[in-house]
Amino acid sequence: MARTDDLYTLPQGLPVPRDDGACAHLTGMKLPSIALRATDGAMVDLSRFPGRTVVYCYPRTGRPDQPLLPGWNDIPGARGCTPQTVCYRDHYHELRELGVAALFGLSTQDTGYQQEVVERLHLPFQLLSDEHLALTHALKLPTFDIEGMTLIKRLTLIVSDGCIEHVFYPVFPSDADAPNIIRWLNEQTK
Repeated sequence: MARTDDLYTLPQGLPVPRDDGACAHLTGMKLPSIALRATDGAMVDLSRFPGRTVVYCYPRTGRPDQPLLPGWNDIPGARGCTPQTVCYRDHYHELRELGVAALFGLSTQDTGYQQEVVERLHLPFQLLSDEHLALTHALKLPTFDIEGMTLIKRLTLIVSDGCIEHVFYPVFPSDADAPNIIRWLNEQTK
């Protein structure tokens, strides 16, 4: 069944997520050595990346041929994974020019599901699957459950040489995430 809403645009009136302190422990934390499958088939261990890496965590991208999950728009911060990803795609080269060595999207969706997104949106970066919740549990990332799925709440990690340098949480609206990261990176060079 095709969707009747616009997957690429955030609707008006979405509930705003509040900072519940669920990410307060992350800044300064060393990432554990956990390999995650990327959409290109590679295994990626974020703890081993040199330089600055941006990892935006999102609940779940929708598909044009699938309806929204029941109540999805009512969950604060849930809606907007596709607009967020498109915005990162559109700002990818600017992020690289600002010294970001690697950019990844991360969700608990399986790699096959994520590969459709990479192809449909023509992403110049990889998405990582934490479908077994290994990194999510190791870092104690905030999650929520819906329709039998455990999903990561929207947040963005700035990682430098395997250590979490800064956390953006909650992220709202989702399509403001990449511009906020760019603004933060510019402030770091002043």
